[in-house]
Amino acid sequence: MNIIKLANEVEVAKKAAEIIEEEVKQNRNAVLGLATGSSPILTYQNLIKAFKANEVSFSDVKTFNLDEYEGLQPTHPQSYRYFMNDQLFNHIDIKIENTYVPEGINNVRPESYDELIKENGGIDLQLLGLGVNGHVGFNEPGTSFESLTSEVDLAQETIEVNAKKFFNGDLSEVPTKAYSMGLKSIMNAKKILLIATGESKAEAINALLNATISEDWPCTILRNHKDVTIIVDSEAGKLI
Repeated sequence: MNIIKLANEVEVAKKAAEIIEEEVKQNRNAVLGLATGSSPILTYQNLIKAFKANEVSFSDVKTFNLDEYEGLQPTHPQSYRYFMNDQLFNHIDIKIENTYVPEGINNVRPESYDELIKENGGIDLQLLGLGVNGHVGFNEPGTSFESLTSEVDLAQETIEVNAKKFFNGDLSEVPTKAYSMGLKSIMNAKKILLIATGESKAEAINALLNATISEDWPCTILRNHKDVTIIVDSEAGKLI
């Protein structure tokens, strides 16, 4: 496990983007696993800058996102499909038909997402954020380490954080369920890149590295993966 501690979120995003760019440069047909939420926004901005500077092309890249809220149409401003289009896909040369996000509506076979990933050769590099309770994707504490893509219940803590960040503080607007890649789905990626910034993530980062590997802290499963890079800023890394 490679731990990189940097000064601030700007440096974290720059380094994360460099790693993703290098993956694509080494393999123009790379399959990337992508994340949403506030953590990767600056990373995506750096990727857009690199593309516009003709430093990297995503024309042959395929992407699979970790999760999607249940019940939200792709056009809903808070859906993760909308987020990805708005924050990244609309600004680079990726083919939109090569970008995959779990269906938020009428998702009758969520496990087929794993089958689709396998059909496309598996994920070469999976980008992750980290929840304050140690969740990755929407795999909340107690999620089985053997879990694949499925419908999941969101923890109250996650709902409250998302309400504050994305739903103007209105808890009633936040979906209580989502479709998420499972922990086994994530662990199937060839490489994993996790980014975390801010003091609120410090306890989870400390647990990831030092707590007993258990479903109480879902992120601890990453210690069983052979190729993980973790990038944190000074605040998120203050306990390690």
